[in-house]
Amino acid sequence: MADPASVSNIGRSVAVAFDSAFYCAAYEDVAAAGSDPLKHFMGEGWREGRDPAPWFSTNAYLERYPDTEGSNPFVHYLEHGWREGRDVEPSVFAVGEIWRAADAGVLADWSYSPRVRGDDKERRHLLGRQAKAAAARTLMEAEFDHDFYLARNLDIAAEGADPFEHFLTTGWREGRNPNRDFSVLDYLENNPDIAAADINPFEHYLVAGRAEGRADRNQQGFHHQIISRLKPIAQRRAQARGRTLDAPRGELAAWVAILADKGVRDGLHVTVSHDDFTAHLGGVQLCLQRESAAANAAGRDHLHLYPMAAWPTVRAADPELATGVLWNGRDLGGFTASQIVAALQARPESGSGRDSFAIHNMLGHSAAELVQILEAIGLARGFLWLHDFTSVCAGVHLLRNDVVDCGAPPSQSPACGICIYGAHRQSHREAHDVLFSMLDLTVVAPSVSAFETWRAATGADRPFIIHPHARLVAPSPAKRTHGPLNVAFLGAPAPHKGWHAFVALAERFSTDPRYRFTHFAGHPVGHPSIGFQPVSVSAADPLAMRDALDAQSVDVAVLWSLCRETFSFSAYEALAAGAAIITNPDSGNIAALASEPGQGRVLADEAELQAFFASGEVITLSSLQRQSSKFELEFSALTLDLVGAA
Repeated sequence: MADPASVSNIGRSVAVAFDSAFYCAAYEDVAAAGSDPLKHFMGEGWREGRDPAPWFSTNAYLERYPDTEGSNPFVHYLEHGWREGRDVEPSVFAVGEIWRAADAGVLADWSYSPRVRGDDKERRHLLGRQAKAAAARTLMEAEFDHDFYLARNLDIAAEGADPFEHFLTTGWREGRNPNRDFSVLDYLENNPDIAAADINPFEHYLVAGRAEGRADRNQQGFHHQIISRLKPIAQRRAQARGRTLDAPRGELAAWVAILADKGVRDGLHVTVSHDDFTAHLGGVQLCLQRESAAANAAGRDHLHLYPMAAWPTVRAADPELATGVLWNGRDLGGFTASQIVAALQARPESGSGRDSFAIHNMLGHSAAELVQILEAIGLARGFLWLHDFTSVCAGVHLLRNDVVDCGAPPSQSPACGICIYGAHRQSHREAHDVLFSMLDLTVVAPSVSAFETWRAATGADRPFIIHPHARLVAPSPAKRTHGPLNVAFLGAPAPHKGWHAFVALAERFSTDPRYRFTHFAGHPVGHPSIGFQPVSVSAADPLAMRDALDAQSVDVAVLWSLCRETFSFSAYEALAAGAAIITNPDSGNIAALASEPGQGRVLADEAELQAFFASGEVITLSSLQRQSSKFELEFSALTLDLVGAA
């Protein structure tokens, strides 16, 4: 095939479909003269009746379709004829055996023999198929965005693989998109006939689907994508139970031996959350790492209980299911509630009276089993943290079907009837009612906005404490440079964190010299309009995000969270780096922070967000114009601050 870049003023489709090797083999005079085969064909070759590829006869096309007289028949076929259903004849220089190989997918090992006529029926059939395949390939390559594909698929770029060939062979089967306008998954979802036929969806769309009026992606946007892929809660619970049953179990005797060997420290601190905080990274996990470190520094043993698999809801008591156990940061495996009780009852008493507990999240836990465990060690007074709204609903972010803020209406509200979480809301309320009735719990919220949302949703009048996870201290002047407004997105590009809004901004203003868009996170997603800055926050480097934002002189962080954030480390990290925050009214504590003088802007919706950038008004939030400050972040020890670490 000719290199499209080496040929000027020639259509890309012709350059891709033209077979230089065949042309030189069939026409030795062209090869002997050293002429560029494609230029020769486009100049005098087609007029002389020469064939551009094994599957296309120039003379046969002109004879069959006299209306194309005077125009290059190969160009006509690639641009119009194949769509109109016009047939082609193979070149007289093609050899039948080759097409059997071509039909099997071996397209590079051509053999040619002069003046061998194609009278074989099977060969003609295969040549016809190859003609259509070549035309479809040509059309796909013309609309395939190489730069987009490599930017969105950094693994392919790292391998040095040809992006178009990768998409044709495996990429589309992996759901990778050929350009920013076409969605492979959306097309297959909308067209089950194409999915069932195992056809490359991009090929079908370009060849027939577009003319038939089939959409290249779901026009409802990311909301529809999320809703259409939601799995029923019952199915997710069944899968979680199966994974829990398959998870590795711990040895009770080994745990008891550890307790006997290590003795008893000065008190026991028990925590409960939705996962193993030592194995996963996130805001809640970092909080628990700090709490665990504080317990250790205070000389206390630390028992952490977590579900052995990710659960979408709280669960009922089940003697078959094990709960994961971390003992002083060491993963001991899974134990049933009765085994945990047995181990803790075998633990010698410290006599210090400094035992404590904190419930950080109840997903995957049974309220009845947890009460049983706490009673076994004589614990009744503790804390319930509002990292999210698990105590209000199974939809812990209060997003109806994971896309729209629901405001936590009454549990019998018709609005709950159209939400995937609605049927499970009551079970969450009942489970937490058990905790409140059997235990002496103080509610702890990391922000005022979080507690107000919780109190309005539950109507409960409970003892509470507002205890932020971090606060801004020790301000100093922020050093900034002139240039484009640096706009950032922080953390994982999750839909509920507002990634779609950031992408829409970057795509619209990617060529606008006023702005530069960068994603700061641990792992890149790849987007041609968005730069990437690797950064990973950890207990060992808690200021990594702030320092990365400061080093890049970020002016504005777009934190367009769809859910009511109870705290938002991202917001504090942005403010600590001297950046302003742009958010929406439904983002909880982010909106509360952005509303404070000099800290950002709360915009009504995405239309107002787009207008804010189009008008240039956002530039008023530049660090230079605001004379912003950089801050240190002082982190809390969470529950250990409340029970006393000394």
